[in-house]
Amino acid sequence: MQQRTIGGRTVSAIGLGGMPMSIEGRPERERSVRTIHAALDAGVTLIDTADAYHRDADEVGHNESLIAAALGSWSGDAGAVLVATKGGHLRPGDGSWTLDGRPEHLKEAAKASLGRLGGDAIGLYQFHRPDPDVPYAESVGALADLLDEGVIEMAGISNANPDQIREAQQVLGGRLVSVQNQFSPAFRSSRAELDLCAELGIAFLPWSPLGGISKAGDLGSRHDAFAEVARAHDVSPQQVALAWELALAPVVVPIPGASRPQSIEDSVQAVELELGADEVERLSQDTLQD
Repeated sequence: MQQRTIGGRTVSAIGLGGMPMSIEGRPERERSVRTIHAALDAGVTLIDTADAYHRDADEVGHNESLIAAALGSWSGDAGAVLVATKGGHLRPGDGSWTLDGRPEHLKEAAKASLGRLGGDAIGLYQFHRPDPDVPYAESVGALADLLDEGVIEMAGISNANPDQIREAQQVLGGRLVSVQNQFSPAFRSSRAELDLCAELGIAFLPWSPLGGISKAGDLGSRHDAFAEVARAHDVSPQQVALAWELALAPVVVPIPGASRPQSIEDSVQAVELELGADEVERLSQDTLQD
């Protein structure tokens, strides 16, 4: 498995996104555990989760608990796996998403996440989404306090724009290690954030790197260039998408979601796919098909 860096940690170049295993339409628990184990067996050492990855109001942290249990039952060295979680986004249980970026909430949420994940500290804790009712510096300041208190080892942000990335880096005193934004063949408006992260040496973690739960399977039919390059290399369009993202900058670490072993097993093979510069340029110019 190709390796990349987040802060002071070396991780697999492809991570695993845990959300599909805990929200609406989630599979049975046994299949989710098999999916996580398949990722780990394939060399994945980065798993992304959040306290808001749950379906019902009374099961906050469902995905965190699931991942902790799967790591506990895995035969390998779970200590080598970086689990990244997030706080500041909430799900009341009616399918909606709400925000709470208050420092007191983030500190409480981080400690609750640590309790579910286990261990002495959370490997990577990320502010999930800016809250317009709370000054951004105050929210990120909570992460600085959590770092100083030893509750978390590294701090990141998610769904941030370039100004927020710079502000977070300042508030954290240069300790910002990651930015997690949506980025995929269909959603490229975070390219400015990706380029800024490359300039600053901060890991960029694309979420929904294949286009999202409902559209990942249709990637080839929606993007002609990706389908054509996939045929040329005899691989899936999904592998091409991940290989393209990896080729954009050495700081990129895609975190495709999965809810079945076959999905993540296909995704991790993208690290072996070498695209030519002309292919990368062609894919970068590809347009979405209706």
